[in-house]
Formats: sequence, structure tokens, C-alpha cells
Amino acid sequence: MQRQVWHILTGGEICKGFRVDPEKGLSDREVSRRLAEFGPNSLVVKKGVNPVFLFLGQFKDFMVLVLMVATLISGLLGEIADAVTILAIVFLNAVLGFIQEYKAERSMESLRSLTAPEAMVLRNSRTEKVHASGLAPGDILMLEAGDRIPADIRWLNTSNIRVEESALTGESQPVAKMNQPLTDEYSSVADRKNMGYMGTVVVNGRGLGIVIATGMNTEMGMIAGMIQEVKEEETPLQKRLAQLGKWLVTISLAVCVVVVVTGVLQGESFEKMFFAGVSLAVAAIPEGLPAIVTVALAIGVQRMVKRNAVIRKLPAVETLGCATVICSDKTGTLTQNEMTVRRIFCDNQVITLTGQGYDPKGDYHGADPYKDKGPLKELLRCAALCNNAVLTKKGIQVAGLFRGKGQDSIWGIEGDPTEGALLVAAAKAGVWREALERKEQRVAEIPFESERKRMTVIYKNKEEYKAYVKGAPDVVLGLCSREMTKDGVVELTSERRKQILFYNDEMASHALRVLALGLKDVRRGEPNGDVENDLIFLGLTGMIDPPRTSAVKAIKVCQAAGIKPVMITGDHKLTAQAVAKELGIIRGFNERVVTGIELDQMTDEDLSHMVMNISVFARVAPRDKLRIVRALKKNGQIVAMTGDGVNDAPAVKEADIGVAMGQTGTDVTKEASAMVISDDNFAAIVAAVEEGRGIYDNIRKFIRYLLSCNLGEVLTMFLGTLTGLPLPLLPIQILWVNLVTDGLPAMALGVDGTEPDIMKRVPRQPEESVFARGLGQKILIRGTIIGLATLFVFVIGLWYGVGLLAARTMAFTTLVFSQLFHVFDCKSERRGIFEVGIFSNPLLVVAVAISVTMQLSVIYLPALQVIFKTTALVGWQWLVILVAAGGPSLIIGLTRLIRNRYQPAKSSPNFSFKKSVH
Repeated sequence: MQRQVWHILTGGEICKGFRVDPEKGLSDREVSRRLAEFGPNSLVVKKGVNPVFLFLGQFKDFMVLVLMVATLISGLLGEIADAVTILAIVFLNAVLGFIQEYKAERSMESLRSLTAPEAMVLRNSRTEKVHASGLAPGDILMLEAGDRIPADIRWLNTSNIRVEESALTGESQPVAKMNQPLTDEYSSVADRKNMGYMGTVVVNGRGLGIVIATGMNTEMGMIAGMIQEVKEEETPLQKRLAQLGKWLVTISLAVCVVVVVTGVLQGESFEKMFFAGVSLAVAAIPEGLPAIVTVALAIGVQRMVKRNAVIRKLPAVETLGCATVICSDKTGTLTQNEMTVRRIFCDNQVITLTGQGYDPKGDYHGADPYKDKGPLKELLRCAALCNNAVLTKKGIQVAGLFRGKGQDSIWGIEGDPTEGALLVAAAKAGVWREALERKEQRVAEIPFESERKRMTVIYKNKEEYKAYVKGAPDVVLGLCSREMTKDGVVELTSERRKQILFYNDEMASHALRVLALGLKDVRRGEPNGDVENDLIFLGLTGMIDPPRTSAVKAIKVCQAAGIKPVMITGDHKLTAQAVAKELGIIRGFNERVVTGIELDQMTDEDLSHMVMNISVFARVAPRDKLRIVRALKKNGQIVAMTGDGVNDAPAVKEADIGVAMGQTGTDVTKEASAMVISDDNFAAIVAAVEEGRGIYDNIRKFIRYLLSCNLGEVLTMFLGTLTGLPLPLLPIQILWVNLVTDGLPAMALGVDGTEPDIMKRVPRQPEESVFARGLGQKILIRGTIIGLATLFVFVIGLWYGVGLLAARTMAFTTLVFSQLFHVFDCKSERRGIFEVGIFSNPLLVVAVAISVTMQLSVIYLPALQVIFKTTALVGWQWLVILVAAGGPSLIIGLTRLIRNRYQPAKSSPNFSFKKSVH
């Protein structure tokens, strides 16, 4: 059966084609057969990483391969202890890298089960609830308000069905559905009113449908198939560090060869110098670099999960720290997505309402709805009856009779949020649709459509019929000829129309979404066209989706961090402007708000030149997002873009950081995104940016620490050999230093917390070198100090005649303690240890304490003294060691403290956003 003709066939023809009785449904046996033929009803996702291959992948790095060769040579020459030590270091790093990468992969896998709907089906002549993945073509589905359609269906029977299809078509208003066949064989998906599609939501009514496509054969599945395959690549930082690693390996091996040759020429045995060279290679080659970078990225992913941001593509972690613009939807992301009526304009009175969200508890100020028997009472009746939303408490539908208002109440709505707000406003005055419908019966409905911008219902009370209408103020007012007042129904003059439109604009300017309500006494059998003419105007209702408190704070953080927040919404221009002012996105009266109509009139070149000065886009369609992203990128900006519907997917994918909504986002948009926000909250995006910056900082901290320490070890051996001194350190001691200092302390530093001022800095440039902002200079200076301090202590020991064994032990211990002191200096590039605090990272303190204990054990335990060729140290020796090892950290800490106290950093300038050079 051809897919494209399902909408032009009758329901009976389709059931016959699928060999199913719509009153009995499929049998279990037939379902099993069809599942075997067509597969499960789920979108195909890319397979996760095999743990075995993930672990083996830890050994493919060039630096690790060099160490493995050194291990092999050591073993062949009989130095089993050295070989085992090198192997232990490599294996430990591999295990740590595997654990963290595996955790990160599992976090990403969890995305794929964010939506797992169930479906009510007719099988074996009885209804049953099954998991959506178990649906097969030909299944008969029963759907009602609140249900997500789990597969593509053809409606067989409908009762006031309206479906929210914005996820697929971009159309913001729910679409009324029917079961009659269409005549246009080539109609678009949006025009197929007798079809339902996977991922869309029934907002009111109920109906029966037959499944005509499942899984990747659905409309949603076909779109998912086009953008699902995403090639996973290393982050730019990982690529740069891989190149750095190869460069360091080459230099380190060259230095090691010089040390070996120099030692042999000075009379040392080749075997002894060879093992010294291998040990020095182990110390010099930063074999922990790839593992720690992976760990920092993976742990950063875990931290983001705790802050409601799930990373799907690892490069996004790095890119987040460079973000300069965050483009966000308004509804549900910057606002609470809980419409609440705040004002009513009725009979020339402005009435204000209190209350929060969908809880039907609040007061009326300016009128008493319980005493009012005129216009206000009729307006609230219209609000309750011209409505298909259902009020719920803790997920259960409730009527007025069971509406307890306890403190633990959890109120919500099923259906359209706008209708929910009207329903709650009426309920606050004791007007409940369930009570009204005991006397009145709905006999007809003309659904809301975007072209009509209004909805009408007709109710019968005995032999009287009334039409209740709600819709856009300009549309409804144009259909009204009279107005209801406390003195009765009067003519609606042109002057009065102007006054009503003035109040409409005044409400909109305060971020209120305004609807007009009207009614009409109708005759039985009156044509629909006449029903909606000559209406009686009842009043206006102004409702708001209040901004999230967390979003207001997050926007301030953005602006302090040099990031421009941009709001994109389908709302009215005045509403968008008012919400943006309340959020702090625009702070002046002259800042421009651009509408979709204005956007359509701009060329791409015009938009590119103007986009830097625009913070709010109103009345725009999802397709406009792609143009906005491209215009910003053309100006050299790093753009984050939010989206939830299928139509948002191209813009989300085009953005540097595509952000999908976890609660309202479609699977297609999630697959196109780099990050998913599980709570749909703008603050989570900003939190992710903060974590992204923190991760990059931690990688820089680790690189600074690792390379400084390795440089110190190389200089100790290199200068010691060149100056003709005895070897300052033995091979086994070098290996021990590498294990003690490059292990736990480095790992703890790599997961350090973010600095307090991290969101007060401007975004870094994506092309910035990892050694930028003086990091390379810090590494060279501190590495030299560590090397010279170790040699100095070694010479002091020889000078005072303590013997070569004790002098080496002093140098050995100085090298270890210099690095353990230095790890605290690396906690911040701007502040010293006295400002940061030793205990700000408890894991680092524990790691250093373990390393100190390990070092003391090889000095004082007789069994280990034999293995590591050490001897016990006395008081004056420890004094020399601690001064040489800790003195530089003390001086640096005091210098930074004085500098920062008496020369404080300039306060951050007010947020400004200038056009970047192409």
C-alpha cells in the first residue's frame, strides 16, 4: 500500500488493506508476526561504545606506545621491577580513563530513553496498555487528551480531537482532526487533517486510529534518519594536546639520549645509563596527559548532568567555554510555561487576579465575582465553557467538587496552557465547567485555527442556544456589534472600540497575552458563518507566562560573562518586549525588537549587519532560527541555540552548540543537538557554560602542573649529568616520583572546582593556544625552579659530607615535595594559596596526604629503603628540603596576596557586544 494515499482512502479501505477488524484489533500472534517483519516501533539510534574496545582504546596513544616499548626492553634485559613499574603506571592510567569515559558514555545513552510512551490498543477484542515499541502496523489505537501519539496513524473516529503538531510542522496552534478522506493526493503533512503523527500530542478530545507506519517509517523517523548519523570526533583541544604530546615525546627522547651518551662518556656503565634514560623517559613523557584530559572532560559531563545538562557530543564541553551568544526560546525556557490570568477588562473595569500557576486559589481585586451577575459572570462562564482544557491535581483529572486546596496540592492542566489559564481564572471565582454542564450541553464546536484566530462553542440550555467565542482581540472585536454592561447590552461604538484596543495594547505592553471573549444567542440550525457575527463583547483577559526567577539571575550572569542572551519567540512584539525587559535581556527603551515579518523583508546580508544589535525576535517561525544562527556565525560569534520541535533541528545542528529541550524536545531535535537540557530551563544552559569554562581551566591546571613537574625532573637529571655530578636520582626513584606525583594529586587537580570569578571573564577564543595567557611562561619558570632546587639540595648534601645515599634521598624527597607544594599553586592562575585555601578541594588534600605517606614510607621503612636505595633523614636535612621545596610556593602566594589586595582587578565593564571582524 502506498504511503502517500492513506489520507485519501476511507477508514474501511485502510482497515481492509491492513487485514484488521477495527472492532476487534489484531491478535497477539499477528502482532508478533508483524513486529518480526517491520521491527519495533522505535527510532534507530547509533550503537553505544563496546566497553572492551573502549578499554583497549586507552593504549593507542603514541606516548603510551613508547612506554610500552620501554617496558618490553626493560623486561628483556632482566629489569623486571622497572618493567612492572612502567606497566603499572600505564595500566593505572588506562583504567582511570576507561572508568570515566564509560561513565560519560552511559550518561549519553540515558538520553535515548528520555521518552518511552505507552499506548492503549485494541487487541483480541479487548483494550490493553502496551509499550509504544510493541506497536505494529494495523494496530487500533485509542487516544485522548494528554496522550502522545506513538506512531503514524489514520484517524478512524474522532470526537473534538485537536492535536499539537508544532514538533513536526512548526504550526503553534493545535490542529482539529477528522476521519473523512481528503481529495488532494499530494497535500502536505500539515494539511492532512485525518492523519496523526508520531511525537505529536492530543490536547483535547478523543479518537480511534489505525497505525499505518512505525519506527523509522514514520514521518518523524524519516527526518531522524537524515540527521541521525553524527561523526564523533575528538575535541579541538584533544587534537592540539595530541600534537603537543608527540612534540614532547620527541624532545624528551632527544634529551634522554643526550643524558645517556653524556653519562657513558663520563665513565658510567652503559647499562646503568640506559635504565636511567628509560626512567627519565617515563618521567619526561606526560603519559597521563590524554588520560587526565579525558577524565576532566568525562567528569565535567557528569557534573553537567547534575545541573540538568546532558552532553551528547564531547566537543560541546570545550565549545561551551567559548560561547558568546545564547539564543533561547521564551516559553518554558525563559518562562515557567504556566499561563496565569492577571488582568480582566470588563464593563470598563480593570480587575486584577492573584495566585500562582494552575492552582485554582486566588483573589479578585476590583470586583466581586461571587456577587456580580452581569458582564463579569458571563465572561467567566464563557472562559470555562469555550474551553477544552482539563484541570488536574497530581496528574488526576478533577472537577469542582473534588478541588481540595491543601498545601501539598500539585496542580496542572491537560490541554492548551492558554485554555488552562482561563479555566483556572473561572475556577477562582467558583465557576466550574463541570457544574455548568449539568444544565447546559455542548452541541457544536468550531475549533481554533491559526487562520481564523478564534474558537466557538455552542451550548444548549433547554430550548435556548448560546455561542461562546474567544480569540485574538482584533478579530473578536471585529465580529462584535454590541457590548454587555451592568446596565444591559449596548451598541459598540467606534470610540468604544478604540478604548478597548487601547486597553489591549496596554496589557500587551506589560507582557500579557490578551484574549477577547464574546457571546451570542443563536437560533437552532443557524449556519456557522452567522453564529460568529453580531457578537456581544464581554471583555478582555490578560495572562502571563511568568519569567523563571532562575532565568533572570542566569541572564545577569551571562551579561557579566560577556555572553549575549537573545530571546526568540512567536509571541506578540509588545509581549516579547515586556518579557525581555522583565528578564533583563533588553535594558533600554530604544533597543530594537524585530518581528518575523521584518525578518522576511531583510536579505541575509542585511540581517548579518543588523543582528549584533538585536536581542529579541518576536513573531518568528522556527525556520527563521537558521537564518539567525548563520548571521551570528558570520559575525564570528560562537552560538548556542535552543530548540524542541523538528523544525528547530536544522538551526540546532547549525549552531556551534545545539541545545535540545529534554521535556518538550522531540527525538529528532535531541539527535541533532550537542546538549540536552533535562529541565528545559535557561539557567541550566548558563550552568553548563560555567562548567565548560571550569573544565578548560582544570585541563590548563593539570597541564601546568604536569609539564612543570616533568620539566623539573628532566632538568635535574640533564643538568646533573652535564655538570659531571653523580646521578642525582636512580632510575627506580624517578619512576617512584612519577607514580607518586603524577597519579592521585594530578587526578584530583583535574577535577577541581570552578573559581568564583569564572563567569566574570570574557569568553576565550576557540583558536586560543592552551599555553596562552602566560601559561607557557609559568611552566618554564616553575619547572626550572623545581629542577634547580632539587640539584641545590643534592649539592648541599654532598657538600656537608652526608654521603651519596643520603644526598640522593634528600634530592629525591625535595623533588617529590616540590611537586606536592606546587600542586596547590596550580589551583588558580590568578590567586595564591592564601586566597584559594588549601582545603577548598578536599580530594586534593587527601591525594597529597597519601603521596606524602608513600614518600615517607620509602624513606623510613627498612624493606623499602633497600628497594629504593634510600636512608632515614634527620632534622636539619628536612629543614633544607622544606625550605627548598616550599619556599617558592610561599613567596608566590604572598606576592599574589599583596598584589590582589593592593592592586585589585578592575571591575568588569558593563556588558557590551560589538561586531566581530570577519
